[in-house]
Amino acid sequence: MKRFTGKELKEFDGSGPTKRIYFVYKGKVYDATDNPLFIDGMHFEHPSGCDLSDYIAEAPHGEEVLEELPVVGEYEG
Repeated sequence: MKRFTGKELKEFDGSGPTKRIYFVYKGKVYDATDNPLFIDGMHFEHPSGCDLSDYIAEAPHGEEVLEELPVVGEYEG
């Protein structure tokens, strides 16, 4: 499984050549590219390409929604 640094993860914010949308939750890197709730790399006010672990407590949903997204790697910070 690929290990992502913070610098590498920033490249997956929905822009750039790949247009891929990745984010981190509890050390796992998720691919939200095909998720309609991530528009232009944003999930409401939360950007992709970074660690969103601290925001799940404020979300109207729990971490069970992440089960629908593929895990593409691990985050090493």
